[in-house]
Amino acid sequence: MDNGAKATSKRSTYQTVVDQIAGIFLPIINVLTASGILKSVMMLLVTFHILEETDGVYRVFYAVSDGFFYFLPFFLAVTAAEQWKLDKFVAMMIPVAMLYPDITAILENNGSFDFFQLTVPPTVFHSGVIPVLLAVGLLYFVEKPCDKYLPSAIKGFMKPILCCLIVLPVTFLLFGRIGTWIGDALTNAFFHIYYWNAVVAGAFMGMIIQPMVVVGAHWSLIPIVLANIAALGYDNILPLLGGAVYGQAGAALAVGILYKHNKEKRRMAYQASFTAALGVTEPALFGVNVPLGRPMLAACMAGACGGAIAGFAGTHCLSLAFPSFITCVAYVGDGFALFLVSMIVCFPLGFLFTMLQKKTIIKRMETEDKEENQPEENALRETNNI
Repeated sequence: MDNGAKATSKRSTYQTVVDQIAGIFLPIINVLTASGILKSVMMLLVTFHILEETDGVYRVFYAVSDGFFYFLPFFLAVTAAEQWKLDKFVAMMIPVAMLYPDITAILENNGSFDFFQLTVPPTVFHSGVIPVLLAVGLLYFVEKPCDKYLPSAIKGFMKPILCCLIVLPVTFLLFGRIGTWIGDALTNAFFHIYYWNAVVAGAFMGMIIQPMVVVGAHWSLIPIVLANIAALGYDNILPLLGGAVYGQAGAALAVGILYKHNKEKRRMAYQASFTAALGVTEPALFGVNVPLGRPMLAACMAGACGGAIAGFAGTHCLSLAFPSFITCVAYVGDGFALFLVSMIVCFPLGFLFTMLQKKTIIKRMETEDKEENQPEENALRETNNI
């Protein structure tokens, strides 16, 4: 195989994976966007003391918005099952176990339990992406043989049982830890860099935080942030992440402008940019920037610039509040002005870095459109032949 063929094969494999991920997230992207906007609005109303966190209006609407992200594994189990032609009700048994209150009460409070004489370590399953997708991916290789070989008389109840017996142990003992392992490794790398040079550490965190969100590894930062606040009265990690949020917003806006011939995707990109500007990046990540690849890279480059500025400023966060203009009151103090600058400049940087790659991005958009229109063209051709 020559180099060109190898490159095409690698590109094809990469794009196949990206297309599969996009197919899993696209069905829920509108609800994901709506939940993000609603969550941001509730936070904004509390910040300006229009509502209190004890008010019933806040409790209900924050529950539905934050709850969507909390129970995201359920939605992903369904869409992944549909993408891979699996029984979605069997797939939903996986997040049922992952998010059962008795389980989360132990694992998300630094506890553990024995499972088949092996220890399930502390794990955060809520809002996770990687564990449930890996689990449903494994389910594919378990369910298909069950469909093929189990007698029809017992298949209805034996298939779910066998799937759970095989998939759940692997999920709890292995898949659940992958995001944590990634997060712990990156966090340890951050602290080594931070004590050497805060600017470089800021650029490092600004670059990697959004990819961490994609794999769910960002939750590993929460215990460290809380420990910093409890011990020192402040945290120095969260301020480095603000620029990455607005880098995603700027990149999504650029994508919306580049989608000249696809009104639906242009609208989705604009909505995702607005939601990211409110501090919630998942719609921009999963619906826009990750599937196209290059905008994600542009956003990460912008985030690195913003993180470097915040690292230079030495900004501190006084409470657990993921950075955005809505939550910026938690960052008031030394370095606050440059913290705001780090977020402001990353929006145009994310936009600019994306536009600099517009030829490659537009080519990818055209390929997407052709792939999406191919089934319709084939159906029309078959109809004409008839």
